Amino acid sequence: MKNEITKDTILAKILDNPKNVEILEKHNFPCLGCPCVQYEMNDLKLGQICGMYQIDLEKLLEELNKAS
Repeated sequence: MKNEITKDTILAKILDNPKNVEILEKHNFPCLGCPCVQYEMNDLKLGQICGMYQIDLEKLLEELNKAS
């Protein structure tokens, strides 16, 4: 059984899969190029980031879970 990505999944876990990085980039995910992400990726949850940057969480989750 695969682990489902949810709004509470930390960014570090999502970034482990290169396919996920491509999906995040497609959705203009802002944190990927931020130097601070290296320090915060174990604390930042997907839902928090989507809320801060008005990213469609449901659509993103759907694509991430299809890819994993």
